[in-house]
Amino acid sequence: MNYFIFAILLIAYCVVPAGVLWLCRKVKWIGKIGPILMLYFLGAILANIGVLPAGKELATVQNALSNAMIPLAIPLMLFSFTFRKSETRDQLIAMITGLVAVIVAIVAGYPIFGPHIPNGPQVAGMYTACLTGGTVNMAAVSKMLDVDGQQYALLNTYDMMVSFTYLVFIMAIGIKLARRWLPVKTLDHYDENAVKAAGEEKNPYNGIFTKHGMSHALKNLGITLVVVALAAGFAIGLSKLLPGTFMMFFILAITTLGILVSFWKPVHKLEYGYDMGMYFIYIFSLVVASMADVRTLDFTGAFWIIGFLFFMEIISLSLQLLSAKFFKVDADTAVIASVTYINSPPFVPMIAASMRNSRVLMPGLSIGIVGYAVGNYLGVLICGLLS
Repeated sequence: MNYFIFAILLIAYCVVPAGVLWLCRKVKWIGKIGPILMLYFLGAILANIGVLPAGKELATVQNALSNAMIPLAIPLMLFSFTFRKSETRDQLIAMITGLVAVIVAIVAGYPIFGPHIPNGPQVAGMYTACLTGGTVNMAAVSKMLDVDGQQYALLNTYDMMVSFTYLVFIMAIGIKLARRWLPVKTLDHYDENAVKAAGEEKNPYNGIFTKHGMSHALKNLGITLVVVALAAGFAIGLSKLLPGTFMMFFILAITTLGILVSFWKPVHKLEYGYDMGMYFIYIFSLVVASMADVRTLDFTGAFWIIGFLFFMEIISLSLQLLSAKFFKVDADTAVIASVTYINSPPFVPMIAASMRNSRVLMPGLSIGIVGYAVGNYLGVLICGLLS
């Protein structure tokens, strides 16, 4: 093995996301696209223009990073979350009905689309995790179900395409339609500065290389490594009783331990945990996209997969709004819950700004926390039920 090439590849994969984040802050149109989508574009371009070296070094680095990033990211992203009962009736109802809506939409759509999709149960499980949690959940479930990295990249690309279409629909007419049909609370809570502060592209890693920042970062990383080690020991023990189940139990154990550790105040108060976890997701996104050589990808079932995604998102939104009508939940809370599940919490400030209603910021982010926490469990459950 050429260790020089190995080292250069490893450094490049770890440093390039920092450059993309810098561009997102400095260039307005790149910031609107977002770092994950930009990293997917960049990785896919690199994979298909022949600049990446051929040989075992590339495959070794790609496999090592793609396998390591998700187990490290999950606990880091969970440490800073506050798990508590919803503060309002509408928020609690929207949270529960949103989860139910996604699950019902997936189960209802699978008999129509699933038989035409290769590895249908695994695809349904991954999309369940994604549409209740986010990219990190989809990636985690793909590892648990032993889904090929190239197939994951393709499925995630389809999801980004359809979810972007859904987001445009919400901002263009969805909010207006929901407000005509559902109760509207007085919109005198709009705080432009609060929404802007929550959604603007700033540097979340500013200060991490100071003495204070490095102390918090190292503590986060050390606790994460302990969580990963404990989860691995637990999964090894169970996999001896149930062969072939190591990765499933490993990811579920990491998720559970991450939630439990978040209740420990000294860990919960540590800074940079969530942002460190997100950086690992950025590295993962670049790596898996750079594995997506179109000459080797299998596009079988693309039409049915995209149709399945549209069906899930349309039906889940419809069920969310119908539930809101029945339970008298206000329009903005219902819509923000649907956006949080389908597009993930980072899009909440954008939609709150479109609504001109900063009141929904915290409900949207809190609902997203629940989605992150349960996405892995639901993804595996749905895959098992549909297998």
